[in-house]
Order: sequence, then structure tokens, then C-alpha cells
Amino acid sequence: MIFGSRRAEPRAHRAASTRELAVTLAHDVGAELIGACQDRGSATLVLSGGRTPIPFFEQLRGIAFDWSCLTISLADDRWVDPDSADSNEKLLRDHLLVGAAARARLVPLKNAAPSAAAGADLAWNALQALPRPLDVVILGMGDDGHFASLFAQSPGVQDALDPAMSPACVAMTASVQPYERLSLNLAALLQTRRLILHITGEHKWQVYQSALREAKRNAQRLPTTLPISAVLAQTQVPLDVYWSP
Repeated sequence: MIFGSRRAEPRAHRAASTRELAVTLAHDVGAELIGACQDRGSATLVLSGGRTPIPFFEQLRGIAFDWSCLTISLADDRWVDPDSADSNEKLLRDHLLVGAAARARLVPLKNAAPSAAAGADLAWNALQALPRPLDVVILGMGDDGHFASLFAQSPGVQDALDPAMSPACVAMTASVQPYERLSLNLAALLQTRRLILHITGEHKWQVYQSALREAKRNAQRLPTTLPISAVLAQTQVPLDVYWSP
């Protein structure tokens, strides 16, 4: 895969605190969703799990608009019961889809298939029904530079990080907490009008800076150590980075 050579620098949005960041991000994402509903009659939002987005979810659910026009899905999820504490689907139901926000439609990745590998196509078929491009995709990032469930040493990750591959939902594993997982590949995540990376903490900022350097050094090939550098190297969708120390 050859990445483009005219990569736009990400736009950084810094906040002084986690709460301020959550308020700012909720305001900006809410404006995108309201505009999409007004202009096109519907809006689509793909979210990531983990602890970082919880304050953002709790701010976003307070945005006043017609939540029934919104469809939400996930960038990835563990292949666990939707009621498991390790489920990103449960995270959304507990912290975002509350009150008026419960009227939004959720398209989960976990399904009735016997395994993640068997369920990947079913999940993708459900997601393909959503209009493209998506309105907003929000990624998180781990301390090791992974995003969604695309980990550096996972089997198949190089294909999943290649933006020239067909958009898909893929089965993945991780060396830590080795659950089966489903993840959108990078090509699928790039099918959006607005792409956002949401991180907190000084350490993740330093990982992000290392990934920027890797993206610049390795502009003509896929990343070798920090998967998020594939997002930074692609030229298809501009990236906004929301960060607080």
C-alpha cells in the first residue's frame, strides 16, 4: 500500500481539564449531528469504548435535538455478552443512551454468531445499511498506540490498517485481555465526513507525537510499531485531535 504524500496536519483542540474537553467535544459533535439531521434527515455516529469517553458520553446525552434521527454504532467491541462489564455496547447503554438519547438507534457489533470470525460479516452487513459517508467517527487510542481493536502484533492487522483494502468489519485478537474482538478496519473508519481522535493524559499525548513522527518517516508504507500512525498518514479524511492533559 502506498500512502499519499500530501498529508494534512491534524487539527489539535486542547482543553485544560477532562471535563472541559468533554464539554467542548460534545458541543462540536452535537453541532455536526444537528446539522446532519437538518440537512439530510438523519445522522450517523461511530464511537469507541474505554474509560476516556465516559465524560464525553455524559455531556453528549444532554444535547437537545431529535435523537430519533441518529444511528450510533461502534468502532470495535469485545466478543462478550452485551451485559458484560467488558462490552462497549453496555458502555454506550449505561453512559450515553440514557433519557432522551435512548431514542437513538444503536447498531451493535456483537451478534448471534458463534464466534467473532463468524460474526464479522453479519456485523458488516448491518453497518452497510447506514448511509455513507458517516457523519462522525470518534477514535480512542491506547497507551500502545492501538485504536479500535487494531493492535500492532495482532494477526491480520497490516491488512486492517491498509486504507486501500475493502471497508469491512474484521475479527481481531489482542495480546492483553485476549478476548475475541470485532473491529472496523481503517478503510471503513475513513468513510466519514469528520474523523476525531479523543485522548487524555500527558503519556498519550507523547504516544501521539511519536505516531506523528512515524507517519512522517514512513509515509510510503504501513506503520510498524504504532497503529494510530496509519490514521495520521492517510490523506483521505482530515483529522481533529481533542486532548487534555
